[in-house]
Amino acid sequence: MTEIFNKKEYKKRRQQLRKNMTEAEIFIWSKIKGKQLNGLKFRRQCGINNYIVDFYCPEIKLAIEIDGDVHAYDTQIVSDRQKQKAIEGLGIIVLRYTNNDAIKNIDSVLQDILSTTPAPLLRKEGKEE
Repeated sequence: MTEIFNKKEYKKRRQQLRKNMTEAEIFIWSKIKGKQLNGLKFRRQCGINNYIVDFYCPEIKLAIEIDGDVHAYDTQIVSDRQKQKAIEGLGIIVLRYTNNDAIKNIDSVLQDILSTTPAPLLRKEGKEE
């Protein structure tokens, strides 16, 4: 099988993105790292094919993208759609949130992420409480 995750040729770019995360990405990461969200392990700046997503949970095949102002430009919208379509073609769910949502509506964002989590994993969270 062809390698589709974290291709070596994108390693430096992934490292650069991790070192230069936006305020919104840092904030989301502080809430989901270390299995804080329902015991799910997320990776940051994870490579999927020729793309890099902000966060990825392999256990449930979920990618999360945090979009800043640049994502409102027509050329970026087209690029984002192509990226999302390619990733979804691999059976991965892609959720997109704005920087503003990530910072000001974090509880809603986290709840939305959990709402895409398969039922058996949600039950696991209920047992831990």
